[in-house]
Amino acid sequence: MKPLEYSILAGRLSQIKEELRQGVKKPYQEMLDVYMGDPHKGGVKPLSFVRQVLAACLYPELVNSSKLPVDVRQRAQRLLSRCDGGSVGSYTATRGIPEIVLRVSEFITRRDGGVPSNPENIFLSPGSQWSLSKILNALANPESSPRNGVLSPVPCHNTTAMSVTGLGADVVPYYLSEEQGWELQVEELHRALESAKGVCNPVALYVVNPGNPDGHVQSRKSMQEVIRFVSEKRLFLLADEVYQDYVFGENSEFLSYKRVLSEMGPPLSDTVELASFHSASKGLMGECGLRTGYMELVNLDPAVMKHILTMFSTDTCAPVLGQIALDLMLNPPQPGEPSYPLYHMETQNIKNTLAGNVKRAVEVVNSLPGLCCQPLEGGAFVFPRVYLPPSFIQKAKKAGLEPDTFYCCRLLEEAGLLVGPGFEYGQKEGTYHIRFCILTSAEIMEEVLRRLTCFQKQFMKEFS
Repeated sequence: MKPLEYSILAGRLSQIKEELRQGVKKPYQEMLDVYMGDPHKGGVKPLSFVRQVLAACLYPELVNSSKLPVDVRQRAQRLLSRCDGGSVGSYTATRGIPEIVLRVSEFITRRDGGVPSNPENIFLSPGSQWSLSKILNALANPESSPRNGVLSPVPCHNTTAMSVTGLGADVVPYYLSEEQGWELQVEELHRALESAKGVCNPVALYVVNPGNPDGHVQSRKSMQEVIRFVSEKRLFLLADEVYQDYVFGENSEFLSYKRVLSEMGPPLSDTVELASFHSASKGLMGECGLRTGYMELVNLDPAVMKHILTMFSTDTCAPVLGQIALDLMLNPPQPGEPSYPLYHMETQNIKNTLAGNVKRAVEVVNSLPGLCCQPLEGGAFVFPRVYLPPSFIQKAKKAGLEPDTFYCCRLLEEAGLLVGPGFEYGQKEGTYHIRFCILTSAEIMEEVLRRLTCFQKQFMKEFS
């Protein structure tokens, strides 16, 4: 998104909030912000087990308090014993607390049906995007001629594109097929690679599964095609898998790229270079503010691994509370433990709410004139297409804004609803979209859809 356009949305949001505080009459009494994927901001309650363990780690006297379940106190005591000085205020090893790194590798092995995971290949970091930027830094040589390039999906969150260009490399866009439910098609990868000839030298392919903002979940067949493609073209595979907990399509299943690669067998399983990413921000716990994720590397040359370790060592460790949250996300209470019944009830409520939000959002959006949403299989967002009248597009151009950004400005002003314009994430020329988060309480989602419905009907009437 152009800085000017974002500043208009963000600036007007602040102004409207202030006007509401001063008693200025609006068609709404409060703003609804579903721009970002922030579950707690959207009314999803934090998990009790997670907050109890974090509280005991921050205030160790609670370890001896009968007010907390015994398994909470035991987990906190164990985690504190792995911190220098028994305090979360101490630094840890650069790649993370060793026991937590080990437990991440054990989680990966369980998730992937027994495919081994080596703790030496795992790095904890201040969020998945931080790790991704480090790997991109290792792959992209700003002094190479021609410049290096990274194949990146369209649509896609813009953080990755900014990282690539910021490192002096080129983004090589490949377009997901909206008509096929935002499917990744290998033919499009070949087209994108061909388009880079004479412009840059592509060194990596970036995939997001489940998709953001599109909500597509790749099939095993699709992933196998991607793996064969990167092997044939000698590309490094970057797999952003942070929304793996959010899969709700009836016929959809999350499979990690590592698992699919391993099950394809040699020579692919021994040669394709892969980095995969996950985050405590995007799991069911939704602890976005704790800023911790992990990266696992597969099939890298030992010399390259040594270089990456050196790169990570130039920074301090990931936030210690975030590391603890990551451990709790990947190793939750088990049946028979005191905290399990409440944990199970809370996580099941989140899953049921999300499934309900998905169903309602798609139904409502597809019932409105001028909006069309593909089926959602996973992820945290709805990304409907907006069919904007030519007269409105002309107004947007006169205002110096992209048409869907101008649409978002109108939606913000008239309905008190903040969503993201498709322009921010990339889209085929001549198409327009909006993105909004579905990781909210059911009540907030109903209000979001009510406001969108009222606005869209009036909008279409105005420009019909």
